[in-house]
Amino acid sequence: MILLATMSANAQLQHYMDSLSICKARIDSLQRSLDSLRSSNVNGQFFRLFAPVTFYPDVVESIMSGNKGKGKTSELDSIINNVLMQNYLKHPELIETTACKLQKMASRAESAPTVPVQRKVEVAREESFENEAALVSDSPVSLEIFKPNFWKFSGDYNLQFMQSHFSRNWYKSGDDNLSAVANVVLRYNYNNQQKIKWDNMLEMKLGIQNSPSDTIHKLKTTSDLLRYTGKLGLQATKKWYYTFQILATSQFVRGYKSNDPMVYSDFFSPFELNFSVGMDYNIEAYNKKLTGSLHIAPLAHNFKHVSRLNLATRYGISEGHHGMNDWGSQFTANITWAPTDKFKWGTRLYAYTTYSRAVIEWENTFSFAFSRYISAQVFLYPRFDDGVQKMPNHSYWQIKEYLSLGFSYSM
Repeated sequence: MILLATMSANAQLQHYMDSLSICKARIDSLQRSLDSLRSSNVNGQFFRLFAPVTFYPDVVESIMSGNKGKGKTSELDSIINNVLMQNYLKHPELIETTACKLQKMASRAESAPTVPVQRKVEVAREESFENEAALVSDSPVSLEIFKPNFWKFSGDYNLQFMQSHFSRNWYKSGDDNLSAVANVVLRYNYNNQQKIKWDNMLEMKLGIQNSPSDTIHKLKTTSDLLRYTGKLGLQATKKWYYTFQILATSQFVRGYKSNDPMVYSDFFSPFELNFSVGMDYNIEAYNKKLTGSLHIAPLAHNFKHVSRLNLATRYGISEGHHGMNDWGSQFTANITWAPTDKFKWGTRLYAYTTYSRAVIEWENTFSFAFSRYISAQVFLYPRFDDGVQKMPNHSYWQIKEYLSLGFSYSM
């Protein structure tokens, strides 16, 4: 202060202007450093390591070609590619998506038209209320309560053209042929998220053929299934349920063999109804690529009925009787494995035993999707039943398979 007092007015003004210049220079230097940070070249090389695990085809291409593919691969890119490749090989279950899916999502986002949003803002007139408390208390209040929907519906629909093969002792009917089959699976499940589940599944399959070698029947069936599975479960732990299961099985139309007028099966011939009490275990692993359930029932009751009396002995029922009852134990496994969008394996393993006879059924469906609506299927169905008539020179094992190509749709 003493120094400024001794300075002239011009000197004081010059001192003040110099201080402003120094301050401005400091601010400009800070601004330039921030701009340099903003314009630094960050190409996102490390993004793939910290983003959700994604399958990049260029990583595999670079590794397989010895880093001699398109363009030059830097040393840092090679290290990142090796890390990703080790992750793909050792932990494929961690892969959540692919680069192709991300590109499709990006293309859809870019194709969406960008329309500027214009909002009209109106200034409301300010009003004053003398008694706001009275106004609020006298205003009617409308309260709407929406009940959550605990039901979930889904279905699979297939129309396939196929080649079939049957063993000679197949328990219903069928001949080697080229034919068509329609298959519908409907699911209607209830889950109140409070330990109660009720699963319902209806399976309908009907295959027909026109065999030139058959002079008696213009059309006959190759596949015929009508099956309902119902489960009522009470949750015991996170994945275990106390379960009561109903399994009902029959078919739609009569079953014949080539050039044979005899009816080998029909609607309600046979008809099987199985009740069981046990535990269910829900399977969900590998990012929901492996799903399904296991039903273990130490106590089960099985009822078998034939409307056609002449078919009783063919299905293990005493001659002259329409039905039979027995008690035993049951095991059912329904599992679906879909490692990719193009391949799916669905399997059903059913076993029932009275400890004097046993039935084992193992249905396998391998689906190969070429597009959303076109797919090929391989169906393999071995079956064991020692409670039916045994054909000469054959065991109790039976087998059925077909290869088909056609239309499919899931919802």
